[in-house]
Amino acid sequence: MKILLAVDGSAYSKKMLAYLATHESLLNANNSYTVFTAQAALPPRARAAVGKEIVDQYYADESEKVLAPVGKFLLRHGINAKSDWKVGPAGACIAKMAEDGEFDLVVMGSHGHSAVVNLVMGSIATQVLAHCKVPVLLVR
Repeated sequence: MKILLAVDGSAYSKKMLAYLATHESLLNANNSYTVFTAQAALPPRARAAVGKEIVDQYYADESEKVLAPVGKFLLRHGINAKSDWKVGPAGACIAKMAEDGEFDLVVMGSHGHSAVVNLVMGSIATQVLAHCKVPVLLVR
């Protein structure tokens, strides 16, 4: 199975990894994994003020802060995962990555907000569920 692990460095991502570690069918060497994170775009004025090179390095550094610990966790479990990141709205980026990469499953942590909070504010998990044609496993 080809699995996309959507992470953001939060405690909810850590809970998702702990869940995977306790479910051998989801975390084993027979599956292939890609760890993915999305970076919110900096405001245009900030990007213009510091320049493209600095902005690109910022995005790469911030992504590495999220991806590196997950990669180490997976290596401790005998999994050598690929990693990737994009700049843009997280929900849309995750859904696009899942479909373009032809993944069988997306696994991500969820804050578990109430339906009312999701209705008013929305959430990344809700956006992924709304736009993704790939099955999504939410871990709360």
